[in-house]
Amino acid sequence: MSGHLLVLNGGSSSLKFCLYAQTATGPWATAARGAITGLGRSPRFVAVDASGSALPTPAVGPGTRAAPDALDTLMSWLAGRDGVSGLSGIGHRVVHGGPRPGPALVTPALLAELRELVPLAPLHQPGNLALIDALGKLLPGVPQVACFDTSFHQGHAPVAEVVPLPAAVRDRGVRRYGFHGLSCEYIASVLPQVAPAVADGRVIIAHLGSGASLCALRGARSMDSTFGFTALDGLCMGTRPGSIDPGVVLYLFQGLGLGAREVERMLYEQSGLVGISGTSSDMRDLLGSSEAPARLAVDYFVYRAAREIGALAAVLGGLDALVFTAGIGEHSSEIRARIATACAWLGMELDPAANAAGGPCLTGPGSRVSAWMIPTDEELMIARQASIVLGLAPAGRFPAPGKTT
Repeated sequence: MSGHLLVLNGGSSSLKFCLYAQTATGPWATAARGAITGLGRSPRFVAVDASGSALPTPAVGPGTRAAPDALDTLMSWLAGRDGVSGLSGIGHRVVHGGPRPGPALVTPALLAELRELVPLAPLHQPGNLALIDALGKLLPGVPQVACFDTSFHQGHAPVAEVVPLPAAVRDRGVRRYGFHGLSCEYIASVLPQVAPAVADGRVIIAHLGSGASLCALRGARSMDSTFGFTALDGLCMGTRPGSIDPGVVLYLFQGLGLGAREVERMLYEQSGLVGISGTSSDMRDLLGSSEAPARLAVDYFVYRAAREIGALAAVLGGLDALVFTAGIGEHSSEIRARIATACAWLGMELDPAANAAGGPCLTGPGSRVSAWMIPTDEELMIARQASIVLGLAPAGRFPAPGKTT
């Protein structure tokens, strides 16, 4: 082996990774991939090799609450597999990159710039930057690349970016950015192989997980997103409310007398599915519950998704395809069925057997609008972007995507 490329994807409740190894002939091969999930609740470390076979992993302490806490466990495990020696670079998912149009080499100036964006993504940005800081100390000679969830959405029409506030406020960077861009860019990149008939058409990507959003594509380019200035906007999420009346936030301050930190914690950690249900942010728990608040949380999640699909279909001037991806979108046939049923007015006719089997095509040949389930691979997209910045390999010289079980 002449080198390794490590990709880290730190989320609000998980640390995903993929280790690529460069072979003697040049192309990169997957050496291992996996995740430490359930951070802050019941952490669990899972990993597979290139063939998808499970690899032995250590137990993770219950005090592992965030992605930076899980880094020592991951790096020790990688070192034991000789996955740290010869690292050519490390690619990171960074949620907010501001107006940057693409990935960037990590420098002190870049980190200072990204820290200024922490208030716009407090659930993710601090952890993303903490991973970079920790690895900078642990492996000071290894270059790191920041790949941004906002970059894919750059270039929207002005009407899709503007926030209708005074110019003095907008001039300070207040605009709609959009997130989940690495996932959406990956889906756009594989549509020509999976669904060539719709790849250049009017497509809505439904990235449904603990964080959830929709992205409208035309010609494989982002036209709009349900996310806005921050990752609070749009759809109902695990712990975030999605779109709410701004007057509600004023009432929290003025009517209830809450402080800024209390309101921030409520909006980022106590709302959405967990706020409605009062019990869980996990869709699996809610679908398995017979309690009325849990049923309402699921109903609202589906309602908001169907409502926003209609809105983005209007933006696109019609719809050719809907693509489900991410944790809920990939694994919950029930949520896919309920959303597709709500979209029947668009001409979407779900095939129940295909949906139960996980697709990839979820609709029958007579459906005017097709529906698909395509697993996302943010780690592969990060690897592609980081390799270009570091001059390691052409964008296409990576293996086909695989998924952690």
